[in-house]
Formats: sequence, structure tokens, C-alpha cells
Amino acid sequence: MAAASASATSLFLSSSFKLNAPTNNSVTLRFPLLNRRFNGCRIAASVSVSNPNLRTGPGDLVASILSKVVQTDGGVLLKNEEHKEVAEVAQELQKYCVSEPVKCPLIFGDWDVVYCSRPTSPGGGYRSAIGRLFFNTKQMVQVVEAPDIVRNKVTLSVLGFLDAEVSLKGKLTALDSEWIKVIFEAPEIKVGSWKVQYGGQSEVKLKITYVDDKIRLGLGSRGSLFVFQRI
Repeated sequence: MAAASASATSLFLSSSFKLNAPTNNSVTLRFPLLNRRFNGCRIAASVSVSNPNLRTGPGDLVASILSKVVQTDGGVLLKNEEHKEVAEVAQELQKYCVSEPVKCPLIFGDWDVVYCSRPTSPGGGYRSAIGRLFFNTKQMVQVVEAPDIVRNKVTLSVLGFLDAEVSLKGKLTALDSEWIKVIFEAPEIKVGSWKVQYGGQSEVKLKITYVDDKIRLGLGSRGSLFVFQRI
């Protein structure tokens, strides 16, 4: 998941825009100065918003989605209606995604996995209803290293007093301009000084639907929505 040197928010705020009259509850925003490159990534210049009640600026949308998902135990604490609200904001935000996000250097860096629409997906059995009786998730981190290395780490507390880590290392392959595939080696669990590798390889596919210097959105091959916050 390298940190960006410029602020996407300041770029958006400094750009002039035109607001067309709404038709059938639809508003089109045109950003003439946004059709440019930011950190080597081309940004879209026009966005159509179906729900004018939503915040429409990318900075506002990023702030909105983070406010809905941070400190929710990766989405576990959210109700169905709240998950729908997250999905709605993500759908609007992806309209601001850079072209060819797979090639954008902003994907690299350290990322906190702050949300998944299927909260038990990241972390596997440790995050299941039964698993959470014994394992308390402290943090889920994904590191994307140039050019093609992905490292996932889940930090856990076992029965409330014993610290543990589950880690995976994988190789990233670009499938097209938006989709990536990562083949992970067998996971390793570490408890104190004891560690062991178990299971076998696994494969995941993810579509990058938005990325900037603060967050990254991903859509899994089975429809799961992920929100990553840059550390």
C-alpha cells in the first residue's frame, strides 16, 4: 500500500468549477483545472452526481467516508443502513478516481484497513463471530511496496492478555488498468517468540476504485468494499 508529497485536497480546493442547473435530481460538476496530472496520475475532469444531497467535493467525500468507518472494528459495529451509506459515498468518490490507478504511485505505502463491507473477510477465521470471542483485533495493516510486493499483517490479542500477529506476503500482478491480483504465500502466526507457518497459498483480486494521498478504495472480486487509510 509510498506516501504522496503533495496534497490532493489542496489541488481540488484551488480548482474553479461550474455547476449546471439540476435536471431530474442530477447535478453535473465540471472541473476544468482538474484534467491534469497529480503525482503522475491523471485526474478526472467531470463528475455526475445522482444524489445532490451528497457532499460532492472529493475532499468532503473522503472526510465523510472516513467519519463513517473509522473506529468501527473494520465495519463490524455498523448496521446494515450504515453499510449502505458507506457504499453510497464510495460510489460517488470513485468518479474522481485517477485514470489507470494501477499505474499510479499513490498505491504504494502503508495502509490501515479501516473497513470492509464483509467485516470478517480481512483476517479470516480470526475475525469470524466465533473467532472474535477469543481474538480481539488491534490493527489490520497492508503494505504495498514497489514494484510488486504486498504484506498483510493482523495484530491480535488472544483472550485479552496474549499478543499475536498473523502475516502474509504476496506478489502483486496488474491484470489491467484497474484490477490487480495478489498471490499470497502461506500465512504465518506469531505468538510471543513462537511462530509457525500454516495452510497454503491464497489468491485475491481487487479493483482499485479510488486512490489519493489519504485513502484507497478497493472492490473485491466477490463484491466486498474495502477502505484503506494511509498511515
